[in-house]
Amino acid sequence: MHYQYHDIKLEAILGYSNDVYNDQNHFPQASTMIAVLWNRNDCNVPFSIDGLEIQLSPNQLVTITYLQHVSYHINEAPLTAFLFNREFYCINDHDSEVSCNGILFFGTQDLPIITIPESQLSKFNLLHDIFIEEFSTSDQIQGDMLQMLLKRLIIICTRLAKEQLIVKTMNNEQINVVRKFNVLVDTHFKTKRKVSDYAALLFKSPKTLSNLFALYNQKSPQQIILERLTLEAKRLINFTDKQNQEISFELGFNDPSHFSRFFKKMTGKSPSQYRENINLSS
Repeated sequence: MHYQYHDIKLEAILGYSNDVYNDQNHFPQASTMIAVLWNRNDCNVPFSIDGLEIQLSPNQLVTITYLQHVSYHINEAPLTAFLFNREFYCINDHDSEVSCNGILFFGTQDLPIITIPESQLSKFNLLHDIFIEEFSTSDQIQGDMLQMLLKRLIIICTRLAKEQLIVKTMNNEQINVVRKFNVLVDTHFKTKRKVSDYAALLFKSPKTLSNLFALYNQKSPQQIILERLTLEAKRLINFTDKQNQEISFELGFNDPSHFSRFFKKMTGKSPSQYRENINLSS
Protein backbone atom coordinates (compact mmCIF):
# COMPACT_ATOMS: atom_id res chain seq x y z
CA MET A 1 0.00 0.00 0.00
CA HIS A 2 1.33 3.42 -0.94
CA TYR A 3 0.05 6.98 -1.20
CA GLN A 4 1.47 10.19 -2.55
CA TYR A 5 0.28 13.76 -2.12
CA HIS A 6 1.64 16.10 -4.78
CA ASP A 7 1.01 19.84 -4.99
CA ILE A 8 1.99 20.51 -8.60
CA LYS A 9 2.23 24.28 -8.19
CA LEU A 10 4.64 24.09 -5.25
CA GLU A 11 6.21 20.75 -6.28
CA ALA A 12 5.47 19.68 -2.69
CA ILE A 13 5.45 15.90 -2.14
CA LEU A 14 4.56 13.70 0.80
CA GLY A 15 4.63 9.95 0.34
CA TYR A 16 3.68 6.95 2.42
CA SER A 17 4.48 3.27 1.97
CA ASN A 18 3.96 0.24 4.16
CA ASP A 19 6.69 -1.55 2.15
CA VAL A 20 9.24 0.97 0.97
CA TYR A 21 11.47 -1.60 -0.75
CA ASN A 22 8.75 -2.86 -3.08
CA ASP A 23 7.20 0.59 -3.51
CA GLN A 24 10.44 2.38 -4.50
CA ASN A 25 9.37 2.67 -8.13
CA HIS A 26 6.27 4.60 -7.04
CA PHE A 27 8.53 7.29 -5.50
CA PRO A 28 11.03 8.20 -8.22
CA GLN A 29 11.94 11.31 -6.20
CA ALA A 30 12.87 9.28 -3.09
CA SER A 31 16.59 10.05 -3.45
CA THR A 32 15.84 13.76 -2.99
CA MET A 33 13.57 13.30 0.02
CA ILE A 34 13.79 13.05 3.78
CA ALA A 35 12.28 9.91 5.27
CA VAL A 36 11.14 8.40 8.53
CA LEU A 37 11.49 4.60 8.45
CA TRP A 38 9.45 2.59 10.94
CA ASN A 39 9.68 -1.12 11.69
CA ARG A 40 6.10 -2.16 12.46
CA ASN A 41 6.95 -5.89 12.36
CA ASP A 42 7.55 -8.38 15.15
CA CYS A 43 11.08 -9.08 13.93
CA ASN A 44 14.25 -7.13 13.17
CA VAL A 45 14.60 -5.64 9.68
CA PRO A 46 18.12 -5.30 8.21
CA PHE A 47 19.14 -2.68 5.67
CA SER A 48 22.18 -0.48 5.10
CA ILE A 49 22.83 3.25 5.27
CA ASP A 50 26.03 4.56 3.68
CA GLY A 51 27.29 0.98 3.60
CA LEU A 52 26.69 0.49 7.32
CA GLU A 53 24.53 -2.50 8.18
CA ILE A 54 21.53 -1.58 10.35
CA GLN A 55 19.23 -3.87 12.31
CA LEU A 56 16.02 -2.00 13.10
CA SER A 57 14.17 -3.68 15.96
CA PRO A 58 10.38 -3.87 16.24
CA ASN A 59 8.78 -0.49 16.97
CA GLN A 60 11.96 1.41 16.21
CA LEU A 61 12.24 4.36 13.84
CA VAL A 62 15.19 5.93 12.09
CA THR A 63 15.34 9.17 10.10
CA ILE A 64 17.35 9.58 6.91
CA THR A 65 18.01 12.47 4.53
CA TYR A 66 18.82 12.71 0.84
CA LEU A 67 22.52 12.98 1.77
CA GLN A 68 22.53 9.33 2.83
CA HIS A 69 22.56 6.25 0.63
CA VAL A 70 20.05 3.60 1.67
CA SER A 71 19.99 0.02 0.43
CA TYR A 72 17.08 -2.27 1.33
CA HIS A 73 17.40 -6.05 1.50
CA ILE A 74 15.31 -8.28 -0.73
CA ASN A 75 12.65 -10.53 0.80
CA GLU A 76 12.92 -9.06 4.28
CA ALA A 77 10.00 -7.89 6.40
CA PRO A 78 8.58 -4.60 5.05
CA LEU A 79 9.54 -1.19 6.37
CA THR A 80 6.95 1.57 6.69
CA ALA A 81 8.12 4.95 5.39
CA PHE A 82 6.98 8.56 5.40
CA LEU A 83 8.84 10.55 2.72
CA PHE A 84 8.73 14.29 2.09
CA ASN A 85 10.65 16.94 0.21
CA ARG A 86 11.73 20.45 1.16
CA GLU A 87 8.82 22.00 -0.68
CA PHE A 88 6.33 20.07 1.43
CA TYR A 89 8.01 20.70 4.77
CA CYS A 90 11.35 22.46 5.12
CA ILE A 91 13.21 21.27 8.20
CA ASN A 92 15.41 24.38 8.30
CA ASP A 93 12.57 26.87 7.89
CA HIS A 94 10.42 25.16 10.54
CA ASP A 95 13.13 24.28 13.02
CA SER A 96 11.76 26.77 15.55
CA GLU A 97 8.51 24.76 15.50
CA VAL A 98 9.89 21.24 15.87
CA SER A 99 13.53 21.65 17.10
CA CYS A 100 14.65 18.53 15.24
CA ASN A 101 17.63 19.74 13.20
CA GLY A 102 20.87 18.29 14.49
CA ILE A 103 18.97 15.60 16.43
CA LEU A 104 16.75 13.79 13.92
CA PHE A 105 18.03 15.30 10.67
CA PHE A 106 21.10 17.01 9.21
CA GLY A 107 24.19 17.04 11.36
CA THR A 108 23.41 14.06 13.53
CA GLN A 109 26.72 12.28 14.07
CA ASP A 110 25.21 8.88 14.84
CA LEU A 111 22.13 7.37 13.25
CA PRO A 112 19.13 8.64 15.21
CA ILE A 113 17.41 5.35 15.98
CA ILE A 114 14.61 5.77 18.49
CA THR A 115 12.44 3.19 20.20
CA ILE A 116 8.71 3.71 20.65
CA PRO A 117 7.90 2.90 24.30
CA GLU A 118 5.06 0.47 24.88
CA SER A 119 3.13 3.27 26.60
CA GLN A 120 3.26 5.40 23.44
CA LEU A 121 2.73 2.72 20.80
CA SER A 122 -1.03 3.31 20.62
CA LYS A 123 -0.39 7.02 20.00
CA PHE A 124 1.93 6.26 17.08
CA ASN A 125 -0.45 3.68 15.63
CA LEU A 126 -3.35 6.13 15.86
CA LEU A 127 -1.29 8.79 14.10
CA HIS A 128 -0.41 6.26 11.40
CA ASP A 129 -4.10 5.45 10.85
CA ILE A 130 -5.03 9.14 10.68
CA PHE A 131 -2.35 9.62 8.01
CA ILE A 132 -3.91 6.83 5.93
CA GLU A 133 -7.37 8.33 6.35
CA GLU A 134 -6.16 11.78 5.33
CA PHE A 135 -4.34 10.46 2.25
CA SER A 136 -7.71 9.03 1.20
CA THR A 137 -9.49 12.36 1.69
CA SER A 138 -8.96 14.61 -1.30
CA ASP A 139 -10.11 18.18 -0.72
CA GLN A 140 -8.70 21.72 -0.65
CA ILE A 141 -7.18 21.41 2.81
CA GLN A 142 -5.65 17.95 2.41
CA GLY A 143 -2.13 19.37 2.08
CA ASP A 144 -2.50 21.46 5.25
CA MET A 145 -3.83 18.48 7.18
CA LEU A 146 -1.03 16.20 6.04
CA GLN A 147 1.58 18.82 6.88
CA MET A 148 0.10 19.18 10.36
CA LEU A 149 0.23 15.39 10.86
CA LEU A 150 3.84 15.25 9.64
CA LYS A 151 4.79 18.03 12.03
CA ARG A 152 3.21 16.08 14.90
CA LEU A 153 5.13 12.94 13.91
CA ILE A 154 8.40 14.89 13.85
CA ILE A 155 7.71 16.53 17.22
CA ILE A 156 6.93 13.30 19.07
CA CYS A 157 9.97 11.62 17.48
CA THR A 158 12.16 14.55 18.53
CA ARG A 159 10.90 14.31 22.10
CA LEU A 160 11.79 10.63 22.20
CA ALA A 161 15.20 11.32 20.65
CA LYS A 162 15.96 13.89 23.33
CA GLU A 163 15.00 11.39 26.03
CA GLN A 164 16.83 8.42 24.54
CA LEU A 165 19.83 9.88 22.72
CA ILE A 166 20.80 12.88 24.86
CA VAL A 167 21.92 12.77 28.47
CA LYS A 168 19.20 14.01 30.79
CA THR A 169 21.55 16.39 32.65
CA MET A 170 21.69 18.73 29.65
CA ASN A 171 19.30 21.66 29.63
CA ASN A 172 17.52 23.02 26.55
CA GLU A 173 20.09 25.74 25.94
CA GLN A 174 22.92 23.20 25.93
CA ILE A 175 20.96 20.88 23.63
CA ASN A 176 20.36 23.77 21.22
CA VAL A 177 24.10 24.54 21.09
CA VAL A 178 24.79 20.88 20.25
CA ARG A 179 22.10 20.89 17.58
CA LYS A 180 23.39 24.09 16.00
CA PHE A 181 26.99 22.85 16.06
CA ASN A 182 25.98 19.61 14.32
CA VAL A 183 24.09 21.48 11.60
CA LEU A 184 26.95 23.95 11.09
CA VAL A 185 29.42 21.09 10.70
CA ASP A 186 27.14 19.43 8.17
CA THR A 187 27.04 22.71 6.24
CA HIS A 188 30.68 23.86 6.42
CA PHE A 189 32.84 20.76 6.95
CA LYS A 190 34.52 21.18 3.55
CA THR A 191 35.83 24.64 4.36
CA LYS A 192 35.97 24.86 8.17
CA ARG A 193 38.10 22.30 9.99
CA LYS A 194 38.83 24.05 13.29
CA VAL A 195 36.67 24.02 16.40
CA SER A 196 37.39 27.73 16.81
CA ASP A 197 35.63 28.42 13.47
CA TYR A 198 32.39 26.91 14.79
CA ALA A 199 32.81 28.38 18.25
CA ALA A 200 32.91 31.82 16.67
CA LEU A 201 29.73 31.13 14.70
CA LEU A 202 28.03 30.04 17.93
CA PHE A 203 29.46 32.89 20.02
CA LYS A 204 31.05 30.35 22.35
CA SER A 205 34.62 29.56 23.30
CA PRO A 206 36.24 26.36 21.94
CA LYS A 207 36.65 25.19 25.54
CA THR A 208 32.91 25.61 26.19
CA LEU A 209 32.12 23.45 23.14
CA SER A 210 34.62 20.79 24.20
CA ASN A 211 33.18 20.62 27.71
CA LEU A 212 29.65 20.44 26.36
CA PHE A 213 30.41 17.56 23.99
CA ALA A 214 32.27 15.68 26.69
CA LEU A 215 28.95 15.73 28.55
CA TYR A 216 26.89 14.99 25.42
CA ASN A 217 28.48 11.97 23.75
CA GLN A 218 32.16 11.85 24.70
CA LYS A 219 33.24 12.77 21.17
CA SER A 220 35.21 15.98 20.91
CA PRO A 221 34.04 18.70 18.51
CA GLN A 222 37.25 18.20 16.51
CA GLN A 223 36.54 14.49 16.18
CA ILE A 224 33.02 15.22 14.94
CA ILE A 225 34.35 17.59 12.26
CA LEU A 226 36.94 15.06 11.04
CA GLU A 227 34.46 12.16 11.10
CA ARG A 228 32.00 14.16 9.01
CA LEU A 229 34.74 14.82 6.46
CA THR A 230 35.66 11.13 6.45
CA LEU A 231 32.02 10.11 5.98
CA GLU A 232 31.73 12.33 2.92
CA ALA A 233 34.95 10.90 1.49
CA LYS A 234 33.58 7.37 1.93
CA ARG A 235 30.31 8.35 0.27
CA LEU A 236 32.13 9.78 -2.74
CA ILE A 237 34.30 6.67 -3.07
CA ASN A 238 31.38 4.28 -2.54
CA PHE A 239 28.69 5.93 -4.61
CA THR A 240 30.35 8.01 -7.35
CA ASP A 241 32.85 7.42 -10.13
CA LYS A 242 35.07 10.28 -8.96
CA GLN A 243 38.76 9.54 -8.66
CA ASN A 244 40.85 10.26 -5.57
CA GLN A 245 42.20 13.54 -6.93
CA GLU A 246 38.71 14.83 -7.74
CA ILE A 247 37.47 13.83 -4.28
CA SER A 248 40.47 15.50 -2.68
CA PHE A 249 39.73 18.87 -4.29
CA GLU A 250 35.97 18.57 -3.71
CA LEU A 251 36.61 18.13 0.01
CA GLY A 252 38.85 21.17 0.20
CA PHE A 253 42.30 19.56 0.21
CA ASN A 254 44.88 21.52 -1.78
CA ASP A 255 47.02 18.44 -2.37
CA PRO A 256 45.77 14.87 -3.05
CA SER A 257 48.60 13.51 -0.91
CA HIS A 258 47.26 15.46 2.08
CA PHE A 259 43.85 13.90 1.51
CA SER A 260 45.39 10.42 1.25
CA ARG A 261 47.26 10.85 4.55
CA PHE A 262 44.15 12.20 6.25
CA PHE A 263 41.97 9.33 4.99
CA LYS A 264 44.49 6.68 6.05
CA LYS A 265 44.80 8.24 9.51
CA MET A 266 41.00 8.16 9.92
CA THR A 267 40.26 4.73 8.40
CA GLY A 268 43.52 2.77 8.51
CA LYS A 269 43.48 2.49 4.70
CA SER A 270 44.49 4.75 1.87
CA PRO A 271 41.67 5.87 -0.48
CA SER A 272 42.95 3.40 -3.08
CA GLN A 273 43.04 0.51 -0.60
CA TYR A 274 39.56 1.39 0.60
CA ARG A 275 38.30 1.45 -3.00
CA GLU A 276 39.94 -1.93 -3.74
CA ASN A 277 38.22 -3.47 -0.71
CA ILE A 278 34.85 -2.21 -1.97
CA ASN A 279 35.49 -3.71 -5.41
CA LEU A 280 36.50 -7.06 -3.87
CA SER A 281 33.37 -7.08 -1.70
CA SER A 282 31.20 -6.34 -4.71
